[in-house]
Parts: sequence; structure tokens; C-alpha cells
Amino acid sequence: MISSIKKLLSEARALLGGFISNLSGSKRRVPLLTRLDKYIIWKFLTTYIFLLIIVIVIVIVFDYNEHIDKFAKSHVPFSKIMLVYYVNFVPYFVNLFSPLFIFIAIIFFTSKLANGSEIIAMKSAGMSLNRLMRPYLLSATLIAISTFWLGGYVIPRSNVTRVNFENRYIKKKQATSADNLQMQVDTGVVAYISHFDNITKSGYGFSLDKFRGKKLVSHLTAQNIQYDTLSDRRYRWTLHNCDIRTLRGMRENVEYFDKLDTTIVMEPQDFFYVRNQQETMTLPELRDFIGRQRLRGAAGISTFEVEYHKRFAMPFAAFILTIIGMALSIEKRKRGMGASIGVGIALSFIYILFQTISSTFAINAGWSPMLSVWLPNIVFALIALIIYRRAPR
Repeated sequence: MISSIKKLLSEARALLGGFISNLSGSKRRVPLLTRLDKYIIWKFLTTYIFLLIIVIVIVIVFDYNEHIDKFAKSHVPFSKIMLVYYVNFVPYFVNLFSPLFIFIAIIFFTSKLANGSEIIAMKSAGMSLNRLMRPYLLSATLIAISTFWLGGYVIPRSNVTRVNFENRYIKKKQATSADNLQMQVDTGVVAYISHFDNITKSGYGFSLDKFRGKKLVSHLTAQNIQYDTLSDRRYRWTLHNCDIRTLRGMRENVEYFDKLDTTIVMEPQDFFYVRNQQETMTLPELRDFIGRQRLRGAAGISTFEVEYHKRFAMPFAAFILTIIGMALSIEKRKRGMGASIGVGIALSFIYILFQTISSTFAINAGWSPMLSVWLPNIVFALIALIIYRRAPR
């Protein structure tokens, strides 16, 4: 009895083992990333980082030589220039020209692989062009995610320090007061300030009108207005010598206050557009700011809308330029990689120029900011499709 049970167990074990082997196949399981994929990803990322370091050093040298006279006139310590300005300048520059570095890196190392007959060996082993594209797109995905995260949430924080440094020591043009400010702070609520001083955060000649439909229901006037910078809550204002007139049909109720603490949905920063202010806002802050300014009917927000859409368009450019660069440089050329690198640099500069021109049309010519930002990606996506289909397979 025991021997028959052991025999049945051994037969069941053998049957289960055969089922598992048939299910998994006789061949070994192919990993998600092969050694060749890791090799291409390593080449991609190391070339990309190497080019970043070289170009950043060159840019810092040229930028310092350009502004050295202004640094000298402002008596800025050299340590402050390096540790405050350039430490925050480098991430901004890297994120701004990341597509250019991606393109040049792909052209450079792929042309090197092609001229060394490594691409030919891969194709001879049965690797298709679509399969060869996998490690390129994986690398582009890593860079695109990093670009989106840094550009949307990390770099704006460092840009605050950089922009303040530029406005103080380099450009030295910053508005400290504004006159005749009018904005809609809420639905049917319009605020007006005759003069506001951004240094003291105070103003005079303030009025606040509330409308129900087209009918005026309340009119508030104050001789002086002061923003509360010490409060933890936002939008806290103190009004002095304040009159509130409430209109109810033919009746009018008037109240007077020597001092009135109230909440008005506006801040001093809403009255001034600091140079490059859009670069100092994170993605949620930029979205909220655009929403508030639209509600208030403010002009000149196209610059902020362009920056908002650019935060999404820039990561996608990594995929487009990766496909173009790979398709251009995959073929072995008799004259070496010089022609591929030349074409790649020319196309990358055309892309940046196209992007700059289209953004300018959105800011100055009334184009749709979303269309203006995405138009270079759409055009170059079509170019990428044409070049990829014509690439040798």
C-alpha cells in the first residue's frame, strides 16, 4: 500500500514538472532588459551627462565674462556669485536645454556605434529597428520624467533665488509701486487702488464694489489699506478710515470704521509682474495664479499660460528628438559621424528657434498659448515619423 502511494506521488510529481516545463517553454525566459539594452541605456545616459557637464562649464564661463562688470559695480562677493547665483542657474539651464542635449547625445553615441559596425552586428543577430528603439525610448522616458518633475516642482524653488539675484545685481529693474490698479477679486466684486507701494505693502484710495448682476449692492471706500504680512492666513488686509454703503432698493445704509480687518482675495504680488516671475512658480501655483488672473480679467497672463503648457510639452520633446536622432545616425557613413552630428545640431537649433518664435506669437500676437507651445512638437513629430520610416532596416 505504501509503495503504491509513493509510486502515485512520483508520477504526479513528474506530470506536474512536465506541465510546468511545457508552460514555460523549453527556452530560457528572456529578461525585460537584456545586456545589450543596458549597454545602450548606459551609453545614452553617460553621453547625455557628459555633454551636460561640458556645456554647463562653457556657459558659466561666458555668462560670468558677460556680467563681470555688473558684479564688480554691485560689489557682489565671488562666493555669493557661485553659491547663490550659479548653483541655482545650472538646474534652470539644464532643464531649459535638455532636449538639445538629448539630441546631440543620441547623434554622438549612435553614430559611434554605427561606425564601429555594432549596429550592423545587432541587425545581423535578428534585432529589428523597432526592437532596437526600446532602450532609446526607455532612456528618454527616464529623462522625460526627471524633466517634468524638476521643471514642475523643484527648479521653480531654486529659480526664486536666481531671479531675485538677477533683479538685484544684474538687471536692477524692479517696480516698487503701481497706480490705478483695478481687478475683479471675486465673482461680481471689483477692487480699485489709486496707489500701492510694494515696499511698505500699503496703499491709498481704495474702493471695493459688489454687484448682483448689473446692480450695485455695496460700495466700500477706505483712505488707506495695509497688507498683513505677519498673519499666517493669506489675503488678510487692514483698512483705515473706512466707509461701507449698503444699497437696498431706495434705501442706503452707511457704516463707518476707523480700522477694519478683513479678507480680500488679492495679494501684493498680484499687482506686479516681476521679470521671469512665471519661472518661480511650481505647476500647482502657476495653475492657481492663471485661474485667479482670469477671474480678475487681468491682462498679460499669456506669458504664464505659455510657461504652464511648456512644462508639459518639454518632456514629450525628449521622445520626438530621440526618434529623430536615432533614425538619422543609425546608418554607417563613409565620411564618419561629422555629417550626422551636423544635421542633428542644425535640427535641434531649428526646434529651439521654432519653439521660441511660436511662444513669442502667443505672448505678443494673441495666438493660443497651448497651440503655440505644442506646435513645434506636432511639426517635429511628423518629421520624426517620416525620418523613422525612411531609416534603413
